[in-house]
Amino acid sequence: MGLPTHTAENGGGFLDSGTARLKELGYKQELKRDLSVFSNFAFSFSIISVLTGITTLYNTGLNLGGPVSLQYGWFIAGGLTMIVGLAMAEICSSYPTSGGLYYWSAKLAGPNWAPFASWITGWFNIVGQWAVTTSVDFSLAQLIQVIILLSTGGKNGGGYEASKYVVIAMHGGILLLHAALNSLPISILSFFGQLAAAWNLVGVVVLTILIPLVSTERASAKFVFTHFNTDNGDGINSKAYIFVLGLLMSQYTLTGYDASAHMTEETKNAEKNGPKGIISAIGISVIFGWFYILGITFAVTNISYLLSEDNDAGGYAIAEIFYLAFKRRYGSGVGGIICLGVVAVAIFFCGMSSVTSNSRMAYAFSRDGAMPLSSLWHKVNNQEVPINAVWLSVVISFCMALTYLGSEVAFQAMVSIATIGLYIAYALPIFFRVTLARKSFIPGPFNLGRYGVLVGWIAVLWVATISILFSLPVTYPITNETLNYTPVAVGGLLILTISYWILSARHWFRGPVTNVES
Repeated sequence: MGLPTHTAENGGGFLDSGTARLKELGYKQELKRDLSVFSNFAFSFSIISVLTGITTLYNTGLNLGGPVSLQYGWFIAGGLTMIVGLAMAEICSSYPTSGGLYYWSAKLAGPNWAPFASWITGWFNIVGQWAVTTSVDFSLAQLIQVIILLSTGGKNGGGYEASKYVVIAMHGGILLLHAALNSLPISILSFFGQLAAAWNLVGVVVLTILIPLVSTERASAKFVFTHFNTDNGDGINSKAYIFVLGLLMSQYTLTGYDASAHMTEETKNAEKNGPKGIISAIGISVIFGWFYILGITFAVTNISYLLSEDNDAGGYAIAEIFYLAFKRRYGSGVGGIICLGVVAVAIFFCGMSSVTSNSRMAYAFSRDGAMPLSSLWHKVNNQEVPINAVWLSVVISFCMALTYLGSEVAFQAMVSIATIGLYIAYALPIFFRVTLARKSFIPGPFNLGRYGVLVGWIAVLWVATISILFSLPVTYPITNETLNYTPVAVGGLLILTISYWILSARHWFRGPVTNVES
């Protein structure tokens, strides 16, 4: 039996069904509930942002397997990501709160395990989100640097190459802009979210058609669909090993859709529209992402040159593809630079939506007392915006990026939490739903029926698989510089979280705390 969908009476008016359900779950309606189903979808779709993930990690896919990894790896990761999304959507329908994953874990793990389950899930979720914001805005700073380089003559024409300090300064400036935008009322932010979704959709269509059309040299269909690149220079010869490492581009891109859950307290009819936001964001991203990969790969004719640091874009493959397409056709790469500008705007919107999601998670987590200075972070201003949580998220993301100044290896380890850490947070409530809550779980309006447990187990096993795959070495021989520090970063976060629990939090953290009277 599922939870009822209802619109509760409230004096002379009526409560939105999401507001009524929130009250049943023990929370006051403190944020403004003004988002439509499209607005909810737009935030997740903008964070997934295929233009962001594919553009910034196309080098990885091209190097590790090339077209075969790019094409088929995308569908493998996309299909299994949809399985994870379906499992999350079912739980979201039952528990539509801003806390999202950590609240779900608390409710599904049962009273004995609720505090610990909520604690672990919450910290992996919020740190993973901060790492996503760090990574997205840093990738935008790097792309801006490449745009400047190409605009000033390219690497082979004396173009300006920004130092790492300039890149960090640009990263800080981008974060400030995102904080300012996220300080605006949700109605205005909703408009930007919808604009971001439209920009990503139209941008993919335009670039997918334009780049191969402008290119004077195009790859054959045989190359695009069957060529497997083993010339990676990383000392890896096994095709199977290369292929699974190539999945990183796809799986990194297809993250962040938990934003739809974190925005449910601001979404109308959240028990229905939150799940719709998750599923539609993944599905549309998979379709449009494949078209983007397909269009760009038809413009690839020399993989080793595109990956070479000696090309005009300094080894940034997609930037070089865009630049060369227009330069060879028209004698000038300006058109390619403008195309990169289209991608840069998409990445900017991605970072903006990421900060939105971060702040709602921080707001909810601190509302339940899980964070230091919780009373400060869960305050909302007169415009019903969790303003302190917004600025906290931006400051922490900037601090995480500062590791780049000391060591690029340390920075990569830090942002690796963006994929693995976040997916672990996705998997935990699903795991509790198919184990401890298998018989007690009461589904909401959106549910998977008798397939819920099967879908849940596939989702959990996929997350376990990618957690292992993305911890494997990506370069041989293994040295201090080539070691994959992902397990160190994720393991370190686990140790810190559990240690904090044992030494302190277990004495005072009780999981989600109601703030309405019975």
